[in-house]
Amino acid sequence: MLTAIVGTNWGDEGKGRMVDLLSADYDIVCRYQGGNNAGHTVVNDKGKFILNLLPSGILRPETVNVMGPGMVVDLKHLCGEIARLREAGIEIGPEHLKLSDRAVICLPYHVLLDGLEEDRLGDAKFGSTRRGIAPVYADKYMKKALRMGELLDTAELEKRLPGIVEWKNLTVEKGYGAEAVDAGALLAWLREYGDPLKPYICDVSAYLREATAAGKNVMFEAQLGSLRDIDYGIYPYTSSSTTLAAYAPIGAGLPGARLDRVVGIMKAYSSCVGEGPFTCELFGPEGDRLREAGGEYGAATGRPRRVGGFDAVASRYGAMVQGCTEIALTKLDVLSYMERIPVCVAYEIDGERVYDFPVGSRLERAKPVYETFEGFGADISRCRSFDELPEAAQRYVRYVEKEVGVPVKYVSVGASREEIIVL
Repeated sequence: MLTAIVGTNWGDEGKGRMVDLLSADYDIVCRYQGGNNAGHTVVNDKGKFILNLLPSGILRPETVNVMGPGMVVDLKHLCGEIARLREAGIEIGPEHLKLSDRAVICLPYHVLLDGLEEDRLGDAKFGSTRRGIAPVYADKYMKKALRMGELLDTAELEKRLPGIVEWKNLTVEKGYGAEAVDAGALLAWLREYGDPLKPYICDVSAYLREATAAGKNVMFEAQLGSLRDIDYGIYPYTSSSTTLAAYAPIGAGLPGARLDRVVGIMKAYSSCVGEGPFTCELFGPEGDRLREAGGEYGAATGRPRRVGGFDAVASRYGAMVQGCTEIALTKLDVLSYMERIPVCVAYEIDGERVYDFPVGSRLERAKPVYETFEGFGADISRCRSFDELPEAAQRYVRYVEKEVGVPVKYVSVGASREEIIVL
């Protein structure tokens, strides 16, 4: 079984929580794109964990975790993330974690350039996490990046590095007027944080081919969501990678594989970190209360998330581009405090009501068309079957299912593993 777990909206839908839950049935969990620019929060019997780079299956001792060639890896951040998990009693070894030799290294100068460009843009900034993601993906496609496998060949790395640094300083020093990158200091950084990771670096494609041939179940874990995809998202306010399920086998290291199942993670309301159009956004006390009720702060950055009611237009589009076969609806319990639940059922653009997700300047001009639904009238966090939910909550779930056009398979009513309803 090859399954992708993907976000259907702006990211932060609760993918880590669902991967942690569903990974019990999978032998291998693969991250296939992105870097440490977003986080997955997992709450289980071991505690609360925020994972930026490591796949969420890392918390299960029997699960093998793969960081695929589609990822960009900040070595220092990864070493720190591994250390924090070990301090919490999580065992991590080469049999438990495999890093693709084709994955690209996110270097300190990528982080530097990310911040310099955001500062230059001022009020027109993209809302970057300033963790170097766009610059490192740019270097990847300019064929100027270093890959994880190069850490295993010290002589070749030392040979390549000066030329790359010289090229990069054309931008850092002469373009932005910042202090030049020092090749010697960069090599020392690569040794300090790269050497501890060498035992984990391997040809993950060979490993995954053998595993799937042996009948192993593989889960592909996405970062962010449909609307942050570089091609199909709200460009240019997107990530710099492909967040869609169709890319999962490629980015994980198994390009010839076909997915059997795509689980789209969808929040019962909307949230968004960063800049860009967010049509359904709620402001003032209404937005503040929803943000606090849902604990809507970025797992990677701690930034307050923008929040809104469930966006039927965006969610329908997100599920479509992901090719979802089923939906996991998360954080339904957060809405329990509301007497009336706001839902964005359509957009209005230039006086016309629109039900299909627009792009470009049309999206920028879109205004939300809100309707309200009956509140649940009760705390639903202890419900463990669909029939136990109040009728209003059941109607809300069925509305989401109908509007999105994909069956809802899971309903999350809390953060821990057991607080889930399976339909």
